Amino acid sequence: MRQPKVIILHAPGTNRDREAALACEMAGGASEIVHINLLAAGERELAAYQMLVLPGGFSYGDDLSAGRLWANDLMHRFRGQLDAFISLGKPVLGICNGFQVLVKAGYLPGPPPQQRVTLTFNSSEHFECRWVRLRPAVDKCLFTAGLTEDILCPVAHGEGRLAVQNQQELDQLYAGGHIALTYAAEAGANPAGYPANPNGSVADIAGLCNTAGNVLGLMPHPEDHIYLHQHPRWTAGASGGLGIGLFINGVRAAARFI
Repeated sequence: MRQPKVIILHAPGTNRDREAALACEMAGGASEIVHINLLAAGERELAAYQMLVLPGGFSYGDDLSAGRLWANDLMHRFRGQLDAFISLGKPVLGICNGFQVLVKAGYLPGPPPQQRVTLTFNSSEHFECRWVRLRPAVDKCLFTAGLTEDILCPVAHGEGRLAVQNQQELDQLYAGGHIALTYAAEAGANPAGYPANPNGSVADIAGLCNTAGNVLGLMPHPEDHIYLHQHPRWTAGASGGLGIGLFINGVRAAARFI
């Protein structure tokens, strides 16, 4: 049985490539880490793959705000390829820095090139590195479809606070079904509050999807909880909350394009 090919796109400064590749392989995909320069040189083409992952890290050193330079790269050098990839319905996953890139390129919540929301400095005004609880919010997103269990995974970012211009924009995110994942307190309190919401994102939003549901971006790192023993309380007998379900859904959707 052929495996869907997953391209893990690498830019200078990204550093979560291998973890993302492993998660996709565990989900049944065939991963390849590809430097963005190979796309620019024509040695690789997005069309040859069935799923795209933009991994976490600090692309271009976050010199002009997190994700901005990589977003400019995508829009000015590869927009044609990326638009075609997305319009076919192929799954695209942006994690942490990858989420920032998709937001600042206008793909989330979309459509590009207009940037409708932003990811900016954490309300705590410092880097947040902690485990959080994610709650799937919509089934229209192919990555979260059918997931009922909360996902436990870490965050590691300084600019992860989702901000909107006004209440009307937030209302449109709800109305369009764009809110795919929210931060949640263990007891299910609403709003989650700090530290369950580690960055102060409006409405506890942790992840957004596009209108078609095939593009997902999230700040936390589900690729860091794909084994039972990665649970922070595994030695005390705790289990559950694996992030692998997002990748299984993505790879399953990608298989339709083989």
